[in-house]
Amino acid sequence: MHDIRKIRENPEAFDAALARRGETESWSEDILTMDARRREKIQAAEEAKAAANKAAKEIGAAKARGDDAEFERLRALSAAKKQETAELEEQARAEEETLRSILLTLPNLPLTEVPDGADENANVEMHRWGNPRNYAFDPKEHFEIAGAAVGMDFETAAKLSGSRFVILKGAMVRLHRALAQFMLDTHIDKNGLTEMWTPVLVREEAMIGTDKLPKFGDDSYKTTNGWWLVPTSEVSLTYTVAEEILSAEDLPRRMTAHTQCFRSEAGSAGKDTSGMLRQHQFEKVEMVSITRPDDSRTELDRMTKCAEALLEALDLPYRTVVLCTGDMGFGAERTHDIEVWLPGQNTYREISSCSVCGDFQARRMNARFRPAPEAKPEFVHTLNGSGLAVGRCLIAVVENYQQEDGSILLPDVLRPYMGNATQITADGQLI
Repeated sequence: MHDIRKIRENPEAFDAALARRGETESWSEDILTMDARRREKIQAAEEAKAAANKAAKEIGAAKARGDDAEFERLRALSAAKKQETAELEEQARAEEETLRSILLTLPNLPLTEVPDGADENANVEMHRWGNPRNYAFDPKEHFEIAGAAVGMDFETAAKLSGSRFVILKGAMVRLHRALAQFMLDTHIDKNGLTEMWTPVLVREEAMIGTDKLPKFGDDSYKTTNGWWLVPTSEVSLTYTVAEEILSAEDLPRRMTAHTQCFRSEAGSAGKDTSGMLRQHQFEKVEMVSITRPDDSRTELDRMTKCAEALLEALDLPYRTVVLCTGDMGFGAERTHDIEVWLPGQNTYREISSCSVCGDFQARRMNARFRPAPEAKPEFVHTLNGSGLAVGRCLIAVVENYQQEDGSILLPDVLRPYMGNATQITADGQLI
């Protein structure tokens, strides 16, 4: 959420930054009008309360000197001012709620360094790693490769749950599990992240605090008793610091979790419907960092390198791009997308998105830290990133390591997790 004081100080800059995000409406005038009305109501309520208190103090004196007329006047005045105070406070709360409801729907402001653009075509490549393999045959997509297809059951999954679900079995589910374990071990042992195990059902406050509501309610699943299924463990990990005041020594706080994730994929009809690239239920190993404000931009680069190193260890070619203003996520100030090479599609596809959110989420969930023992609390900065999307990583391994006969070689780093097998045969067996 946005700092109303900064909007007051420079409304033109606020509107200009939102315009970079594609907002066609200038919001500052309406926001400041509501803010002024709210502050007027608060000031009037304080004055009415002071008048009521003053009258209450004078009532006893009037009673003591036997001035019944003054006693009754002061008592009526005190009651009237108390009623006026209550009405003004309620009006101020209504103005506050209206203002908050608008601020909750406005995206974060991009850092000045973020490239301008309307869509992914304006994203800027930062670097590439690795070279796509040369095949003596036409590489297939993951669901067409014999050794993988035998372990991916879309038909039975559709019978159970409908489209965009899959049942993995045999070597495929073991490969999926191995990838997640490899990611977690790397983050814990090499990257210094603390592993967490978190709920996938969260309260509405957690979704609001991490900017998933109210803007994107249609993209997530809600239970009949008001819980939400997390679209990513960014929600549960980040919200662990809600309503907290951390000490400076507690920062940075770096966390990781492997969870199931759930997305309705509203508005994505017809996109990536083949195979398991875009599913309603999937798994991710998430990274979340809570930092001091001065450290967050550097932390974004660190987080990006943590994700990139996983792909390098798996020997999967990738490229990293900085997203333009029109392609960034709602809560981000700057985002680095890492796109892995998929030879079956002959293109790079997103496998990780690492974002710095500044204090945007922290304000929504009131997450603060104290820079020094006696200092005034300040809002923390939050970051999140995929490290990595497990299903998409499985797709990348299967496609990049496919052989002409339908078998799939296994990357060296995964073999200890796969019973030291070196490949998946065309009939789906580990050998």
